[in-house]
Parts: sequence; C-alpha cells; structure tokens
Amino acid sequence: MKVLLVNGSPRSEGNTSKLIKLAAETLESEGIETEIVQVGGTMIRGCLSCYRCVELKDRQCSTKNDNFNAIFNKMLEADGMILASPTYFADITPELKALIDRSGFVSRVNGNLFRHKAGAAVVSLRRGGGIHAFDSINHLFQISCMFMVGSTYWNLGFGGREGNEVEKDNEGLENMRDLGKSMAFLLKKLHGC
Repeated sequence: MKVLLVNGSPRSEGNTSKLIKLAAETLESEGIETEIVQVGGTMIRGCLSCYRCVELKDRQCSTKNDNFNAIFNKMLEADGMILASPTYFADITPELKALIDRSGFVSRVNGNLFRHKAGAAVVSLRRGGGIHAFDSINHLFQISCMFMVGSTYWNLGFGGREGNEVEKDNEGLENMRDLGKSMAFLLKKLHGC
C-alpha cells in the first residue's frame, strides 16, 4: 500500500512540508509506503478546457509541457493521497488548484479513476482562512467517490511565515500523527489486512 503526499507550498521545507512529513513518518511506521511530491513553486498550469481528455480517454491531460501527467500517474498508482497547501488569501495555492482541477477532470472522464481511494487534506496557516482551504481540497475527494480521512481536529497546523513555526503547534503536530494512523487504519481495512 502506498500514500502519495503532495506539497502545494512553494516552500519545499516550510510549514506545510513539515506537517506532511510527520504524517508520512507515521504512515511508514504503520507499514505504508509513502512518496512526497512537490507541486508548489512548479510551472503546473490550470486546465485549458480543451476537452481532449474527453475525446481521447487515454488517462492523460493533453497539456504535456509541465509535470502534471507524471504526478497524475503517481496519484493513480497510490492507494491514498494527502494533498497539502498553505493558506493563500483563505484558499489553496494556484499550483495545487491546477493539479486538483486537471486530475479531477481526467479521472472523472476516464471512469472515476480515483474511486475508493483514501484522501486527506492538510492545510498550514498563519491565522485564518484554513477551513475554506481545507474544503477546497476536500471537494476533489467528495466528487471523486473517495474516502476522506479525518483526525482529532481539522487537519490544520498553525505557523508563521518563517516556515518552522508549525513545529510549536503541538496540537497540530499530534493531529498529523493521528491522521497518519487513521489513513493507515483505513487502507489496511480496505485491503483486508
């Protein structure tokens, strides 16, 4: 079993990264393979609404000049995914939104390829707007027939702009550990372990 963790932050070692790395460590301690991919700060672009994926139904996006298809293939191979973003004006980063829009569309037009996978949203924030960002990610899981994994609180971590303050949010850190355990529990049940 494998979980793909997607960092939507342009800071590859910032607060968002620290949160998903803690969830990944917990998943690995439960015997679940993990992989972290960086989306934030990349040149991934939004959907062009060309509908070539509808015509071709080849499990790919026709826009091939960015890293979308490579990441999408990793999403298809994974049993679960954790999509993470810092809060940008009470929402997710544009790169993560582009990944969500394109992957959701390609998945749906090819027979709901994400059906019955596990998904969890993780959001880092400084002060406010985190719940809206959290919802933005969860909309992909809901429309894709996925099982959403929660924890002891919303999957949020509070930290400032410096990129390491989330390490002081003990409740947020414990929540990431519990999220990893909950994701592992669900995947094991789904796979009859």
